[in-house]
Amino acid sequence: MVNDIKQEALTRMNKSIEAFRAELLKIRTGRAHVSLLNHITVDFYGSEVPIGQAANLTVEDARTLAVTPWDKSMVPVIEKAIMSSDLGLNPSTAGAVIRVAMPPLTEERRRELVKVVRELAENARIAVRNIRRDANNELKSLLKDKDISEDEDHKGQELVQQVTNQSTDEIEAALQTKEKELMEI
Repeated sequence: MVNDIKQEALTRMNKSIEAFRAELLKIRTGRAHVSLLNHITVDFYGSEVPIGQAANLTVEDARTLAVTPWDKSMVPVIEKAIMSSDLGLNPSTAGAVIRVAMPPLTEERRRELVKVVRELAENARIAVRNIRRDANNELKSLLKDKDISEDEDHKGQELVQQVTNQSTDEIEAALQTKEKELMEI
């Protein structure tokens, strides 16, 4: 029972960490990366699909993405979708290839992005702590119902705390990496 609770908490914490990392990928660092466009959807023959399903996304150089639609008629649709996205990018079309240049980030914008990243990290840590609280409450209810002994409850809480510490360390490592990436010019 105790191991089941620990395992469930670990699974939920890992999901929180993955969600945090997915959010970090959306934050632009000034360097081109295809994951920046992943959340953009385009109208592809009557249905909304992710841009990656309507075009080939590649990195041309450190500051340029190349978007090559599968169908030439999709060029203006994809270009409009990139322009209207929340990324603030201006694509330029050359034939069938749409080039998306990443403007360099100003120092002020870098600092703002670091604040955003820290806030995301804090939200992830809060989620992990909430999962720990839920696991500890489950252990206490098992103890109250006399399904486990006090020793098992104590050991279970220690195991949950170890998993929590491990998860917050992973969040902190991802935060440090992203901050470093944002502040390099």
